[in-house]
Amino acid sequence: MNSDEHQNQDRQPEQEPPVEASQNLEEPLAAIEPAAELNINQTTDIETTDATVEPTAIEPAAEEDENAVAELEQVVAEIQYQEQASQQEAELEQRVAELQRQEQALRQEIATLQAAQTKMLQEQLTQTQAVMGRLVQEALSDMEQRKQALQIAVEQLERRRERIRDEMKRTFAGTSQELAIRVQGFKDYLVGSLQDLAASAEQLDLVKVPEPQQKPVVEEAPPPTKQQIQPKFAEQGFQSTAKQIRGLLDQYRSRPDYYGPPWQLRRTFEPVHAERVSNWFFTQGGRGALRTMGSRLQNILISSAVMSVLSTLYGDRVRALILANSPERLGEWRRGLQDCLGISRSEFGPDRGVVLFESAEALVLKADRLVTEGDLPLIIIDETEDKISLSLLQFPMWLAFAPDPQQMAATERFNSSNW
Repeated sequence: MNSDEHQNQDRQPEQEPPVEASQNLEEPLAAIEPAAELNINQTTDIETTDATVEPTAIEPAAEEDENAVAELEQVVAEIQYQEQASQQEAELEQRVAELQRQEQALRQEIATLQAAQTKMLQEQLTQTQAVMGRLVQEALSDMEQRKQALQIAVEQLERRRERIRDEMKRTFAGTSQELAIRVQGFKDYLVGSLQDLAASAEQLDLVKVPEPQQKPVVEEAPPPTKQQIQPKFAEQGFQSTAKQIRGLLDQYRSRPDYYGPPWQLRRTFEPVHAERVSNWFFTQGGRGALRTMGSRLQNILISSAVMSVLSTLYGDRVRALILANSPERLGEWRRGLQDCLGISRSEFGPDRGVVLFESAEALVLKADRLVTEGDLPLIIIDETEDKISLSLLQFPMWLAFAPDPQQMAATERFNSSNW
């Protein structure tokens, strides 16, 4: 008996936790409490009556209690797990609800921002369109004003060009012709005066002084000279020559030969150049002044065309005499003629096809000698020569480039302001 009591006393502490756990359960465990109380009562009855019960009757009850406690613990654990799961589920639901509220707030804020941005972009687009419209209108009005100003300027320039052409026709060509007439008249006057003087001297009675007798000198026959050429391009009798000249000018203008033989024009020849050359040949008769083209290279092109035509008509008998007042300008003439006519530097020299001069006196001497030898001098005067020697006008062909009147006026104003 003592051993059984001792065993019951040892088992009693092990059964106390289930009793305490059953007393602390909440409402969900209400269904389990009667069974737990029954087990607890049974255990207490067993403890009180352990003196009378035999060991064989106590052992099966203890095993049943242990099983009940284990089942109770398992049920409690499941209940606790379910409570934890329900708590976690509630927390998740709260979190989801909070996230949904945040999502709605963010969506509302995004919609507000999009509306504000759309409104701002529309306002900016409207302002930009208004500004662009104003700019386009201002640009169009400015372009219209410039167009009108350019049209007026073009009309003024065209009228000025026509006026200058008329002045050139009346002034330069007329003046050169008048000078030539005056020079010829003065020459005729001198010749007539000399003849009258010689006739008067023959009528005077002078004492003849006996001259010592001289040995007769056998006069040698002078070497045969070339027949002098008198080009008259403006006369009606030279229709074949005029036709040939016009054919050459048309060839230079419409069918330029950039790799032709020397002394043939090798550059582009525009209608304005052909008009100037034709005017010099047929209107001025190969003796007159042309208004400068605005640059020395253009003047050289016109001179090259004249030289090319004369070289085709008269061959090597044509000699070009260039007059300019500085070595630099003469160098420009040499390079330009080489480029336009395809000639080499060996063609320039005192006894060559082109001779360059800085003074009119030396050019006149050379031209006289060429005329005496039967050659045909072509005198070309640069636009920088403000004064033309009258002795140059006695030769059959000369071409002078007159400076632009506007440029001359500007130069005079500049010089007067510097003075």
